[in-house]
Amino acid sequence: MSDPVQRPADDRTPWGLVILLGALTAFAPMSIDMYLPSLPAIGQSLGASAGQTQATVAAFIAGMAIGQFLYGPASDRFGRRPPILVGVSIFIAASVACALATSPEMLLASRFVQGLGGCAGGVVARAVVRDKFNHTETARMLSLLTLIMGLAPVLAPLLGGVLLTLGGWRWNFWVLAMFGLACGAAAMFRLQESRSAETAAQAASENPFQAYAALFRQPRLVGYALAGGLNGATLFTYISTSPELLIGTFGITPSAFGWVFGANAVGIIGASQVNRYLLRRNTPDEILGRAAVISTLAAVALTVAAVTGVGERWSVLPLLFILLASYGFMQGNTMAGALSVDPRRAGSISALMGGASFGLGALAAGLAGVLHDGTPRPMAIVMLIALAGSAAALHALPLRKTAQS
Repeated sequence: MSDPVQRPADDRTPWGLVILLGALTAFAPMSIDMYLPSLPAIGQSLGASAGQTQATVAAFIAGMAIGQFLYGPASDRFGRRPPILVGVSIFIAASVACALATSPEMLLASRFVQGLGGCAGGVVARAVVRDKFNHTETARMLSLLTLIMGLAPVLAPLLGGVLLTLGGWRWNFWVLAMFGLACGAAAMFRLQESRSAETAAQAASENPFQAYAALFRQPRLVGYALAGGLNGATLFTYISTSPELLIGTFGITPSAFGWVFGANAVGIIGASQVNRYLLRRNTPDEILGRAAVISTLAAVALTVAAVTGVGERWSVLPLLFILLASYGFMQGNTMAGALSVDPRRAGSISALMGGASFGLGALAAGLAGVLHDGTPRPMAIVMLIALAGSAAALHALPLRKTAQS
């Protein structure tokens, strides 16, 4: 379906809205990256094994993936604001439960519920952007959201390390509860309802299963979802393998880990802002086609370096930086493309795209963990498979359909 309302571009950036929506999309990186430095301390405090502490990351990701499929259709049916307020309330309560956890099992369950609540902001924020902007402007706005959201991977590990030193690992979750409280208050008093009458009518005429079934029958949408999800899987793979790779394999000190981790986040932020300016002269699909090819070539080079061992960290880390930067070009443009397919179901599409990203990300991270051998080879191989699949899905479905239309 074509875009029903092509709004003219406006050079005035609504920074208040950008900051609010960016904060709502930052629940995931804040909740994951901030407590990574605390995993060993959590294990010692709760008597948990390394596998159990790592499972708390997977539990949060699983909650994020599942919850999105609930909030997306709900935002189409009930409006954008109610699901955000419900989700943030759940996130706050679960964060408090995490801070008070007395066993690995309690922390694991609380992290899952925390993910169920934390995903609401990101799902609905993307739908709000589509409510207000056309295809290209949506891509530009999503790039701006990446600028705000991208600060979390830069600052969160550093903040987590400081909190661990000052008061212990539980402080991470108290800070997350306060972050959720601030975002919830801002959404309640500052976020205006943006759902259209057409979206409300469409949602009232079908149940969520019918909405998702209709979306899966859209080849362009499926292509965008696979392309974005598989590209995003490389980021999840990196997050899950980075502590062992950087500290264990390459001998980087824990204090320097946050800086290296943050440098890659800066690469993603920078790419998203370059993408924003490229969109002034290029369509989102044109940028996607080039970014998919470049990222696949970077993955090939990374795999060669990882398998041969040539250059070790001095070849692997720069190539990893280039590869991860593709996230800044791919995510906003695939999301904008998907949302343009059927704007009346923007909430459900946002949920489907987010669920694909987290689901494929969890699968890729799990595969890298199974193949773990103390070298960067498993990470590189999984990333190559994911990026090759992303490029294939993009060129076989949405880009091919665009060329034919």
